[in-house]
Amino acid sequence: MYECLYKCCHLGVTSSRPPEPPRPDDPTELDFWRPLARLRQAMEAEIARLYTERGVRVQPRFTMPLIRLARRGPMTIRQLAESLEVTHSAMSQTVGALRTDGMVTTRPGRDARTREVVLTDRARELVPFLEAEWLATERAAEELEAELPYPLRQVVRDMEAALARRSFRDRIVRHLDGSAPGDSDPDGSGPGDSGLGDSGPGDPPGSARPGFP
Repeated sequence: MYECLYKCCHLGVTSSRPPEPPRPDDPTELDFWRPLARLRQAMEAEIARLYTERGVRVQPRFTMPLIRLARRGPMTIRQLAESLEVTHSAMSQTVGALRTDGMVTTRPGRDARTREVVLTDRARELVPFLEAEWLATERAAEELEAELPYPLRQVVRDMEAALARRSFRDRIVRHLDGSAPGDSDPDGSGPGDSGLGDSGPGDPPGSARPGFP
């Protein structure tokens, strides 16, 4: 009986963490974020298909800056970038593309050194649909999340909490330098950890290299 209990408990503990995949010759074949990137790309492609079906000739990635300009009025590229939490360079490219598509124009700002981005009449005509689609997409995402056993937003909050205990930089350095979980504490938690190690909820093991879909 005791042997059976030992085996059951042992299996219960070890099965909570999936085995690490075999290491390929090319390390870039490992990509922690790739499944999430592919999922997002597939969902964004569905939004683009909807735009095509409705005859809306604008890329969905431009929806947010167009709505923001419609709601808050003309802004400089820097102001728009800060409002949408992107880099000035990225927003400059976006505004250039929108200008080419006839969605925005620029005019002198409050002083001679700045220029403001302004929606064209063509863009303003699209804003009601863009806002309706944005709200519908948010509701569809919430509906999808309700079907999941573990809410995606809770995963994000759990990952943020885990990173507050140990930064991503520190986790990378630990693996880069070859140290293993448990080197600093008997329970596997390092300095600043809360005893959950690296395999708590929202903090799955594996490599991570964001930025490339």
